[in-house]
Amino acid sequence: MKKILYILLALFIVGSLFSYNYYQKIFGTAITKDYTLFIHSDDSLLDIKKELESVSKSPETFLWVAAKKSFATPKPGRYVLKEGMSNNDLVNMLRSGRQTPFKLSFNNQDTLEKFAGRIAEQVETDSISLLTAFKDKTFLKENNLNEKSVLQIFIPNTYEFYWTVSPEKFRNKMLIAYKRFWTKSREAKAAKLNLTKSEVITLASIVQKETAKKSERPIVAGLYLNRLRKGMPLQADPTIIYCVKEVKGQDYVVKRVLTVDLKINSPYNTYLNKGLPPTLIAMPDISAIDGVLNAQKHNYYYMCVNVDKLGYHAFARTLSQHNRNAAKYHQWLNKQKINR
Repeated sequence: MKKILYILLALFIVGSLFSYNYYQKIFGTAITKDYTLFIHSDDSLLDIKKELESVSKSPETFLWVAAKKSFATPKPGRYVLKEGMSNNDLVNMLRSGRQTPFKLSFNNQDTLEKFAGRIAEQVETDSISLLTAFKDKTFLKENNLNEKSVLQIFIPNTYEFYWTVSPEKFRNKMLIAYKRFWTKSREAKAAKLNLTKSEVITLASIVQKETAKKSERPIVAGLYLNRLRKGMPLQADPTIIYCVKEVKGQDYVVKRVLTVDLKINSPYNTYLNKGLPPTLIAMPDISAIDGVLNAQKHNYYYMCVNVDKLGYHAFARTLSQHNRNAAKYHQWLNKQKINR
């Protein structure tokens, strides 16, 4: 009887150890620290196992549990793993595709191509696919846009997305955000200025490029509005730099606008053409847009760089005042040997 009892006890102990080990593999702690796991569309379980090596007690056990639960095809996504998660929790998360959204942000970008590149750095899709979605002819036609004006629907801010968002869903969500941006208050201010939404964005893009000082943007916007109301050409140097880059390439550096540049034959040349250019020249941020909508009322019609306070502008009501300011600025450029 004693031998039988010992045998039974031994079997019980072995069975208990086996059960405990079995339980631990499935339900015990597997993840040793918080970790963000990115699974690409072509990743296999072996790829995931390799990725888990730095945060899992036993990556091989993950594969064992996955096999037990008949899990073979992971869903791509961005998954936030928490310390203390079990392999069972992990497999259930990956099988269900329960990924965690993240905060995507971007600042103002000069071109649609640069914007697509900035977004591609943060999501799974590539910049070419994003550009294709942005330039889709049906989408552009339905929203009264073109390949240049579509840049205006992307308002620099922070948004919530899934890492696997498709180019089309990203584009459509940004369009929704753009429409929400135009509150009744902003629409009323645009109407009071006699400007459409697109015109506000276009003017804001010039203001954006004209000054980096947010406090100065309402003043600059007011100056351009004064010129528009009086029928004067804007004579905005940022539009000339835009024209030069259209000819020379986006990476071409322009530190000084030359007289010859003012003769470039382009609808974006605001020295040759009155009114606003056809579309925005860059992506303005919210401060530039609101700077236009809340433009300061004053009698300034001219401005140039303030050499006594670099980063700011010297404003003038008359051409003679402006010429004095401009002469001072040109002398400073020559002294700095800035020829282009």
